[in-house]
Amino acid sequence: MTTASPYQSEIRAEAARRRSIAVISHPDAGKSTLTEALALHTRAIETAGAVHGKGNRAGVVSDWMEMERKRGISITSAALQLGYGGTVINLLDTPGHADFSEDTYRVLTAVDAAVMLLDAAKGLEPQTLKLFEVCRRRGVPVITLVNKWDRPGQEALELCDELEQRIDLQPTPLTWPVGEAGRFLGLLDVAGGDVNTYERTPGGAALAVEGHLAPSEARERFTDDYAHAVDSAGLLDTVDHESFLAGRTTPLLFGAALANIGVRQLLDTIVDLAPAPGPRPDLRGAGGEGAVVSGADATTEVLRTAPTRPVEAPFSGFVFKMQAGMDPNHRDHVAFVRVCSGRFERGMVATHERTGRPFATKYALQVFGRDRETVEEAFPGDVVGLVNASSLAVGDSLYEPGGPPVRYPPMPAFAPEHFAAARAKDPSKSKQFRRGIAQLQQEGVVQVLVNEDRGDANPILAAVGPLQFEVASFRMEHEFSAPMALDHLDLSVARLVDDEDVPAVRRTAGTEIARRADGVLLGLFRDVWRLRSLQREHGIELRPLVAGGDA
Repeated sequence: MTTASPYQSEIRAEAARRRSIAVISHPDAGKSTLTEALALHTRAIETAGAVHGKGNRAGVVSDWMEMERKRGISITSAALQLGYGGTVINLLDTPGHADFSEDTYRVLTAVDAAVMLLDAAKGLEPQTLKLFEVCRRRGVPVITLVNKWDRPGQEALELCDELEQRIDLQPTPLTWPVGEAGRFLGLLDVAGGDVNTYERTPGGAALAVEGHLAPSEARERFTDDYAHAVDSAGLLDTVDHESFLAGRTTPLLFGAALANIGVRQLLDTIVDLAPAPGPRPDLRGAGGEGAVVSGADATTEVLRTAPTRPVEAPFSGFVFKMQAGMDPNHRDHVAFVRVCSGRFERGMVATHERTGRPFATKYALQVFGRDRETVEEAFPGDVVGLVNASSLAVGDSLYEPGGPPVRYPPMPAFAPEHFAAARAKDPSKSKQFRRGIAQLQQEGVVQVLVNEDRGDANPILAAVGPLQFEVASFRMEHEFSAPMALDHLDLSVARLVDDEDVPAVRRTAGTEIARRADGVLLGLFRDVWRLRSLQREHGIELRPLVAGGDA
């Protein structure tokens, strides 16, 4: 057995105390509020905000873009490092709006576990279901928090039945509410029988005052409500770590993020149950010359059988998010990099795998909203924001020179459902228009497709939701001084097209053929009925995109 070097031992120890998580939910389930509540509990911020900044609560720190503040929604992603005891929690906040599912998917490639946030009144909603399936497909284990228990909602056991029946996920409760939704008396610790009570602060801007009742005290104070909570929780199985990591069960908690109730228990669960960073698939295969797979539509089986890179190997990481314009005084480009192995040190020169060129990391930051803090070093599981990273693109890999090359899996693309042909409003701004479109494509704001008949001066923008077009238009005008006109196309379905099937697709009315930046051909169809008719008539099967909603 080979003895680990001091460097390897240090990296393993640092990785072992890290947890990288994201929160997934339907819009308005309270995701941004929970993010700030977690930051408040770990003293990362002094007061928590509310999405619209009502009452004595400021607007949430993590929502910084002008459109976010006006609409009260999350569009961009944020990364926040929280210290909790001896554990480092990397919390990746994700866009809450359904139109930005693709951005959320990319964030899910950079985490090791997810918190699924449910509205007590609404249960499993469409966006939550979609993102949960992404977690299941990627093998990301899920912790479930039922939020807003201080408001009227469903019965706790009804929500548990919904998890089992709709997504085949067995809830295993850690906490259970005393009192029905809207009459929240306290939180039962299922294992010990104790109850925590809460005295809320006005507006929830500060931590709720927490009280503690032993089982005998809780039974005397809450009588039938306590007995009902104990009996209800007892109908479900206890937490099993192995089945949780395998995605068959989900640890279940209850709370009210706006009032900062149940947040500490969630933090404890993340520390105790969420996995630490581990080896990641390396498509270069520990120094292999060729990639196992290329393009953004790698199959799950290929990724499962690819070699892995251990956390104690020299530094490597991948870009999962690009964000521009975070500093209004500078047109900076920040690349969010998930560290996968080794130690990142500010100032080090890494190799950019796609180009083979060196990339200097002089400016490295932790970024949360508009707040920035310089990062001197980072370890597996951490997220680093590299500034002035216009040469990087979403999905790119970086690694320490001198060792074997590393290529982490590409980012699968969601199947777009909305399409528009773009053009510069002012022909004299064509140069700025092309530069802006290229930048939006690099950042993954929208997918950019080129139809040979239209030409690259009139690209097709493809999006999961129409709000992506609004963001793209806003940025083209305000960042690149190249206002664009969008002609919305009567198309709604995209499929991968092999070269031999191109003629049949071209001959079909109501379709277009366009090429992605990675060279992949897509057939764009007016509707699914036209697609099915083509497939029946010509006996061909056009494959859906891997991360598409109907994949």
